[in-house]
Amino acid sequence: MPWLSQEDLLQLNFKSIGKNVLISDKASIYNSANISIGNNVRIDDFCVISAGEGGIFIGNYIHIAVYCSLIGAGCIRLEDYSNLSSRVSVYSSNDDYSGEFMTNPCVASVFTNVTHANVEIGKHSIVGSGSIILPGVRLEEGVAIGALSLVNRDCEKFHIYAGTPARKIKKRSDKLLQVEQEFLQLKPERG
Repeated sequence: MPWLSQEDLLQLNFKSIGKNVLISDKASIYNSANISIGNNVRIDDFCVISAGEGGIFIGNYIHIAVYCSLIGAGCIRLEDYSNLSSRVSVYSSNDDYSGEFMTNPCVASVFTNVTHANVEIGKHSIVGSGSIILPGVRLEEGVAIGALSLVNRDCEKFHIYAGTPARKIKKRSDKLLQVEQEFLQLKPERG
């Protein structure tokens, strides 16, 4: 897949951008002035990264796979070593489905009741393909979300969750914290 050149990345005027950042030239980036990207990040084809007022913060050593979307006015934060598998959607805004208000961004906000809430995906968390993370959710460190899950509430660190809505399945090993220390001792540029 073709990547944006260093010059292309600089022209996007990100709030900040680190080293070894690979962004597909087929990804769509909106409001880049509210997006911070760390080191060793890869964003694949057909991703939509659309920052609202709260901004999007992408840490170090993060992979955002094909067809992912990060959208909304609240803050979306991906901490170091987190991973979004293909077709994951992360939302920090939500329409009101009650029928008492209109929906969609083409309608003036006085007629809608859109709510916004921050989303945090903790260090070493992985979100399986096709999953949806809703506004206000916090995945603590080391959480694993199974494919095709709907995450509508916080998830406890080093546990595996799956389902619609996602529920706790079992404990996840924290050995990866030891592996991280070994990785950092080697100081690799890219795995």
